[in-house]
Amino acid sequence: MIYLDYNATAPADPEVIEAMKPYFNELYANPSSIHTPGQKAKQAVEHSRAILAQFLNTRVDEVYFTSGGTEADNLAIKGLAFSRNKRKKIIYSSIEHHAVMNTCKYMAKFGYEVIAVPVDKYGVVDLDFIRDKIDDNTLIVSIMHANNEVGTIEPIKEIAQIAHKYGAVFHTDAVQTVGKLRIDFKESGIDMLSLSGHKFYGPKGVGALIVKKGLRFDPLLHGGHQEKNHRAGTENVPGIVGLAKACELAQKEFPQEEKRLRQLRDKLWREIDSRIPEIQLNGHPETMLANTLNISVKYVEGESLILNLNAAGIYASTGSACSSGSLEPSYVLLAMGIPAEVAHSSLRFSLGRWTGQEDIDKVIEVLPGIVEKLRAMSPLYKK
Repeated sequence: MIYLDYNATAPADPEVIEAMKPYFNELYANPSSIHTPGQKAKQAVEHSRAILAQFLNTRVDEVYFTSGGTEADNLAIKGLAFSRNKRKKIIYSSIEHHAVMNTCKYMAKFGYEVIAVPVDKYGVVDLDFIRDKIDDNTLIVSIMHANNEVGTIEPIKEIAQIAHKYGAVFHTDAVQTVGKLRIDFKESGIDMLSLSGHKFYGPKGVGALIVKKGLRFDPLLHGGHQEKNHRAGTENVPGIVGLAKACELAQKEFPQEEKRLRQLRDKLWREIDSRIPEIQLNGHPETMLANTLNISVKYVEGESLILNLNAAGIYASTGSACSSGSLEPSYVLLAMGIPAEVAHSSLRFSLGRWTGQEDIDKVIEVLPGIVEKLRAMSPLYKK
């Protein structure tokens, strides 16, 4: 199996699994219980919180555990909006993950003016557009750290400065960057940051929202007093422990892993670009995630490429896993100005910890033949 869909989900690292095991059947007590087993579970949660805080250079009391990135995004935007109703404008980018985009659109039902920021052909947000639209009525600016489909990294420090000039809160969905890039929460200017464990070799079903100290936000879930009264529900202790272990492993392996993945990704692009005519790179050629390669193979349907690669034991995607099943072309690529017929031909390879040189060589060997076969059946392709 050659798995090249790490941006959709990454397998849990064996060390993560080992760290989690005791909290399923040995240290299984409820962290809210005051007896000794319960307090041991609580200690595990708080120790994990400290690890995550150190990893992102933030305060321990700024870390709130969630069920993943989607909940963290919803908690940031809705939680802020429902606690501060005087400001009525929300700004987000046209290439946000659906967890942000659809949450922002939902807030329009409550009287919020919702504005989508356009991007250029590389997927970089238009800073001048933000400067033009932002004002003293803006509650939050939510721009992702890096795009999950094309890997383009956004200028978040500059965006934070623009937001703060008008007293707005800056939130970033960093689901695709935590564990892949070094993030300094204190120095970045970020006010709220969302992350998810399963994107960097932690377990599914756990994530976190980092919230700058002093920022008020309402809970989404009402019930118990967990997470400082901001996220009711018994803590997912095994998941939280696994998330912390994933942070420790990422810190230990960076930047060597980033360099290794960049070299593999660059070789993959260089070789297929030289062997397959009429393909294009989607995303920024330089300011992009080291593990991500999104291309369009003209005159071929992306889904057909995926199925043929799948038959060869190579597993990639056409874009976001949250958009799978849709027959529409990627909204991210359309927002970048890529024609619909070219967007339909997109293919995303996302590399990870267990991607080796032999995997890349196999793709280079197999993909040109698949493209040639599919183009031979296409009435649009002419040699």
